[in-house]
Amino acid sequence: MDRIRVVLADDHPIVRAGIKTLLGTDPGIELVGEAGNGVEALSIICGLRPNVAVIDVSMPGMNGLDLTERVTRECPGTNLLVLTVHEDVAYVQPLLRAGARGYLLKRSAAEDLPRAVRAIAAGGVYLDPAIAGHALADPSGGARGGETGVAGEALSPRETEVLRLIAQGFSNKEIARNIDVSVKSVETYKARAAEKLGLRTRSEIIRYGASHGWLDALTLR
Repeated sequence: MDRIRVVLADDHPIVRAGIKTLLGTDPGIELVGEAGNGVEALSIICGLRPNVAVIDVSMPGMNGLDLTERVTRECPGTNLLVLTVHEDVAYVQPLLRAGARGYLLKRSAAEDLPRAVRAIAAGGVYLDPAIAGHALADPSGGARGGETGVAGEALSPRETEVLRLIAQGFSNKEIARNIDVSVKSVETYKARAAEKLGLRTRSEIIRYGASHGWLDALTLR
């Protein structure tokens, strides 16, 4: 039987090395290419046409959501497995709607990565057990309101910073510590920004952030 051809895209060399080692434990999987950013990944995937592409969400050049949409449209024969640290289910449904066939947490990769690659290569869908139930049940996943960013009032610099960090997956407590304000202030900035932009759910904030390039790199100081 032919081996499953895989391309790997992650901007951290050490992470890529670890993933390559995990993939190498399965004799039925062959790593045929790797990339350190989204633009490079798109070129390699469309050039090599692998069975599966394992991609991160936050990458420079082109984030994982945009990459998923482009690969789905331009290289439909490649199935996408998102491998990420983001456990918030608000990330999952936009990626699945964009065409991803799987979502696996990096903390689960040691046990589940080859299995997930095989499932997706066979035409199935693989969701990390830690988020699968919540992701499938999340009623807000289909909402797309606010993604055009039509605002009746401009965001302040602090509102923009808070919304950007929320889109990147940081908690209110992490954001408060990073920008030296209270958690209550973070919640206020978030509420004001969301109201101005017409964003009602975390999924909408993430999609808005993706459309503005906020997921290309994590920016917590």
